[in-house]
Amino acid sequence: MLATRALPSLLCALSCAWLESSGAASRLKSSSLPIHSEREPLPSKGLAGCSFGGRFYSLEDTWHPDLGEPFGVMHCVQCHCEPQKGRRGKVFGKVNCRNIKQACPEPDCEDPVLLPGHCCRSCPKGDKRPSASLPEGFEYFHEKSKDKEDDLHKSYNDRSYLSSEEAGPGESRTDFVAVLTGVTESWLPSSNGVARARFSLTRTSLAFSITYQRMSRPGKIVFLDADGAPAFEHRVPPGRSDMICGVWKNMAKPAMRQLQSELMRVRITAASGGRHEVEGKVIKHRALFAETFSSTLTSSEENSGTGGLAMLTLSDTENNLHFILILQGLVQHRDREGLVPIRVQLMYRQHVLREIRANVTSHDPDFAEVLTDLNSRELFWLSRGQLEIAVATEGQDPRQISGSITGRKSCDTIQSVMSSGDALTPGKTGGAGSAIFNLHDNGTLDYMVQVAGLSSECVGLTIELKPRRRNKRSVLYDLTAEFDAAAGRAQGSWSRMEARHVHMLLQNELFINAATAHAPEGELRGQIRALLYSGLEAPRQELPTTLAGHFVSPPVRTGASGHAWVSVDQHCHLHYEIVVAGLSKTDDLAVNAHLHGLAEIGEIDDSSTAHKRLLTGFYGSQAQGVLKDISAELLRHLDQGMAFIQVSTKTNPRGEIRGRVHVSNNCESGTRAEEAELDDLLAMDPERLKKDPHTCFFENQHQAHGSRWTPNYDRCFSCSCRKRTVICDPVICPPLSCSRTVQPEDECCPRCDESEEPQDMKVAERVDENPEGCYFEGDQKMHAPGTTWHPFVPPFGYIKCAVCTCKGSSGEVHCEKVTCPLLTCSHPVRRNPSDCCKECPEEERTPPGLEHGDMMQADGPRNCKFGKNYYQNSDNWHPWVPLVGEMKCINCWCDHGATKCQRKQCPVLTCSSIARREAACCPECLDSREEDVPPMKAADKRRSWRH
Repeated sequence: MLATRALPSLLCALSCAWLESSGAASRLKSSSLPIHSEREPLPSKGLAGCSFGGRFYSLEDTWHPDLGEPFGVMHCVQCHCEPQKGRRGKVFGKVNCRNIKQACPEPDCEDPVLLPGHCCRSCPKGDKRPSASLPEGFEYFHEKSKDKEDDLHKSYNDRSYLSSEEAGPGESRTDFVAVLTGVTESWLPSSNGVARARFSLTRTSLAFSITYQRMSRPGKIVFLDADGAPAFEHRVPPGRSDMICGVWKNMAKPAMRQLQSELMRVRITAASGGRHEVEGKVIKHRALFAETFSSTLTSSEENSGTGGLAMLTLSDTENNLHFILILQGLVQHRDREGLVPIRVQLMYRQHVLREIRANVTSHDPDFAEVLTDLNSRELFWLSRGQLEIAVATEGQDPRQISGSITGRKSCDTIQSVMSSGDALTPGKTGGAGSAIFNLHDNGTLDYMVQVAGLSSECVGLTIELKPRRRNKRSVLYDLTAEFDAAAGRAQGSWSRMEARHVHMLLQNELFINAATAHAPEGELRGQIRALLYSGLEAPRQELPTTLAGHFVSPPVRTGASGHAWVSVDQHCHLHYEIVVAGLSKTDDLAVNAHLHGLAEIGEIDDSSTAHKRLLTGFYGSQAQGVLKDISAELLRHLDQGMAFIQVSTKTNPRGEIRGRVHVSNNCESGTRAEEAELDDLLAMDPERLKKDPHTCFFENQHQAHGSRWTPNYDRCFSCSCRKRTVICDPVICPPLSCSRTVQPEDECCPRCDESEEPQDMKVAERVDENPEGCYFEGDQKMHAPGTTWHPFVPPFGYIKCAVCTCKGSSGEVHCEKVTCPLLTCSHPVRRNPSDCCKECPEEERTPPGLEHGDMMQADGPRNCKFGKNYYQNSDNWHPWVPLVGEMKCINCWCDHGATKCQRKQCPVLTCSSIARREAACCPECLDSREEDVPPMKAADKRRSWRH
């Protein structure tokens, strides 16, 4: 389910592009949906292209529009960024979308099927010949990427593979890569250092993992925009590791569009300064999806300025090693116009095992090839990191770069959440397990595993493959000997991993299974997968806090489990990252987490809850964020191990899983560090403030960016500086329920007389005695379930353009912008400066009973507008999408002014071959031997595909 907040802009772009392509724009006064066309800035001046759905596309690009959950990708709609010329000859882009279903070729078989992720029907055993546009040797990476994407829509006997691989709302990511060398655009080598950077873009953050060779520890990493100006800078902390991890948080949309358009570069400068810096262009690459082994190629020559990288992967069924080379600086200036012969060698201890000869050019640096039928010795050396790949030019001035092949390196954490809901035989035991892994260059895999809440003694702990048949386990490695039953923990190393096992580990194809006497096949099970680096300060080398239904009071028998990493930084801000597994589809859509403090050391009990803070940021089964303004008492509870994290769902609003948290910190006051930071900001040197481009000049004083102050002209206003812009808002005083008030001379708002206790404080105390309710950070008060209020945000006062609601006993506060009523008068007015909505003057007010007169009121049940239609609260309908029509597999409804949509829930299929009939919402099994379908019915089903 998704409240369709981002949908209108995408539907708008789709409908507008459809109107333009159909020639109907001039005939229709408004589009078919209540939205306006996108007017987003282009990535940089002079760059031609198209903006669509928050992304930038270059001229001639084609794509299928993604409307987000639950609509998904419109595979039968293709959009094209068409080049157009203006009156002055300037080239610009125009989006043209069309329905391509009518252009589908007629399959030449009797039983065509519609495969997931496709628009046209095809034969069950279609010809998968590679596209002619792909470079030679690149086909496997392309097909493997497509196969992996198709796997996301398949059903498996092992539910953990299904639930873990399916991407939830907001979990999509785009990967980029860069080769950084000392060669600049002027082709003057400045260093023989080489770095390889991998980037992952998710929503508004860009995580990066960088390894470097033949250079000292870098001091900073700078991202350069299309004009060569610094867009973001990351200071590298001192250390001995050759891995640099970081996150560019809150990435601006223009920078994001430049990244997507491959217009951004990265520069690394060594801490020692001088000419020790490397630079490279950030590019997309399909091979990143399939890469499991890698090699950074360097030169032994001084200041050669050459380098490269190799991305490698194994075939799924054969011992073939596919690789792609990206070379930088190997082809020099005099060789740029012609072909340069190169020699690629696979080596072991200076002995050549394989050799390939080819030609490359400087403007086409990618080179793809496959080494077929690796023998057992070569596979063994590959798993141990003992193979080397060397690339050399041939001719009068030969040059060579080389590097060792190891498992793919990344800052991501290899981890697993083990749950009974994801077991081979799913159950609800309330138990949970956590595991983290570390892969070394020599193929050794270190592991730490923690289990809790098992129904009986653990009798087996194993690393396994995905079962090929129902409940048929395939064990790779047994960890049972290292399991300490008293501590519920296992720690050790797997030192004999094969190359195939390393490949499967880095492709998220391995699982960890905990068996008990009660469930000998496995009570807990989890997929081993990489968790994207998020910049969390807590060390991930240690086990996270295990979250289990067993720890809830009273214990909950649930199939869900989870774990959480938590840390407190120097500013007394709490950083958290939570991963949940084993939830049902229904519960997965309504997950929320809270941090609780305990009144005293003892058993965890809801009746002793003294503090409760909402942990926001859940996307699918993961949440990460930062919690600020923490009370001193709650920080003390964290330091003493008297706090816990609780995850609640729609089924169990009082707690589905829970875990106790112990985070050492030296925060005597939750706001002291932040106040000290602000004091340092305000005490900044005036001369330095003048030079800061973001400083504001107001009332003959320079104010730092981000600072707040009360202006001299009126103490009932509050001003703030936002990048050279001063914003001053009136202070709205909160209503007082006391009978006697006093007015302090140095304050704007009156206060209650201290001799009389305000009534609202008594109400707050009564609410606080009841653990159910919501704690709102703005007014720092508890609110009863079901109540609504305007949020109070100091120092601005009440924000009347927003309404907050306490969502039942879950404790979640939901705030949304007030939708003002439709007005029919020509000159609406705002009666008070603090009012949110304008009103019609008395003489122009619309008589009651007119159309829309009572719609969308903030204080009552509000209506929804979707398309050209208005819907009453609780109404249901099927949405209509341009070029596609009515989507009968999606149901939308009006929920107090918010339109929410959900796709029809389909059953989990256990067959190996699935497809979907043209008019059906859910896929079905094609295999007549599937256990749940009688042979005769399966035959009838196959005949139905023809129609």
